[in-house]
Amino acid sequence: VQLVESGGGLVQAGGSLRLSCAASGRAVSSYAMAWFRQTPGKEREFVAAINFNGGNKSYGDSVKGRFTISRDNAKNTVYLQMNSLKPEDTAVYHCAADLVFGSSTATDFGSWGQGTQVTVSS
Repeated sequence: VQLVESGGGLVQAGGSLRLSCAASGRAVSSYAMAWFRQTPGKEREFVAAINFNGGNKSYGDSVKGRFTISRDNAKNTVYLQMNSLKPEDTAVYHCAADLVFGSSTATDFGSWGQGTQVTVSS
């Protein structure tokens, strides 16, 4: 599975952004998808995940109630709606794919995109 993220940018604290992850390859709609984020010198942090049909979702504690993950299998695209953004949300956001839903560990995901930068100013 190949993944390409888009939608990052610079936003003020309290603002919103929507990230997109376009997937291509065989049986894309069979994959669980996730978002992770990373800042320099730190490990990738789990943000959110969604199962193959959108029926199950999970979120990292730091984004619960502010971020929403969704997917459109007709477009092979996963979204991350980010509201009430904070400066500590600043990071490179990566999309990831795996055949099994339920993990929040980066090493469990076999496919990754290059990432998109999100910068939140105070």
